[in-house]
Order: sequence, then C-alpha cells, then structure tokens
Amino acid sequence: MQVAEYLRYDAVGLSELVSRRDVSPVELLEAALTRLDQVNPTLNAVVRRFETQSRDAIAKGLPDGPFAGVPYLLKDVTTQMAGEITTNGSRLFANATALEDSALVAAYKRAGFVICGKTNSPEFGLVAITEPHLWGPTLNPWNLGRTCGGSSGGSASAVSAGIVPAAQ
Repeated sequence: MQVAEYLRYDAVGLSELVSRRDVSPVELLEAALTRLDQVNPTLNAVVRRFETQSRDAIAKGLPDGPFAGVPYLLKDVTTQMAGEITTNGSRLFANATALEDSALVAAYKRAGFVICGKTNSPEFGLVAITEPHLWGPTLNPWNLGRTCGGSSGGSASAVSAGIVPAAQ
C-alpha cells in the first residue's frame, strides 16, 4: 500500500481492508513507517519507534480484534509496554523500562492495534504545550510556526500528519 492510499483511510477503514485481506498488517506498518520517516523529522511527534516490536507482533499473529493490523501510537506518559521505556517526558525517567503491559496497552493489543511507537508529550503531562526538555517541541503539521498542545500533542500531530490513523 502506497502512502497516498494509506492517507485516505481512517482506523476503521484500514481494519476493514485487513479483514477483507485487501491489504496485510505488514503493508499498513510499512506505509505508517514510510509516512513517519517523511514527516517526523520536522514535527518531532514520535519519540520512540517500535519497528522490530511491531514486526514481531505481526509475525506472531494478531488477535482477531476490531482493529487488527492497524498501526497505533502510545503516549509517552504513564502508558507501560513491557520491555519499553516510558519517560513521562522527563529526563528523570529516560531509562525507565516497563516490566509488563499496563491494562490499557493490553486492551489495545487485544483490539489488534499494531503499536509502532510512542509520541511526545509534556513532562508528566502537566502543561498545555508539548515542549519537554527531554525530547524538544512537537510542531503542528498544519502550521509549523506553532507547537502542539498537551498532554497529547505528539499524538495529535502524528494523527493530523497521517503517520497513524489513531493514537492514544
């Protein structure tokens, strides 16, 4: 699937394509990663990329959830994914690795989402702008002269720019 086609669908539309076998989860992941490479160097919306983990999840077989195969991003605030770092946007937690999935991440996985990274957010999600010292500011894809609000600024920027059709 080419990025131009990927951008025409929301999460429901992409999941329908996967369920009809018109496209594979790997093809959706490839489109998401290509789009990430195109826009993230400017936007700084995604701060952690889980390409290997995503490919492994697909290879092991995804649950038959309503969003099976759809690329998805987690916020880098409080959301724990086993073996991955959750910084909470803070240098204090720059190496804080989760031992297990939080209940929310487990639910996303059961729904079939392919978690392909984490998005930028304000330090501890406490301010209304996404400009943490750890990762730097996330820009608004509609106006690069502006940053994004918080605490989901990275997620909002990633969805608005078409990296993924949905994010936490």
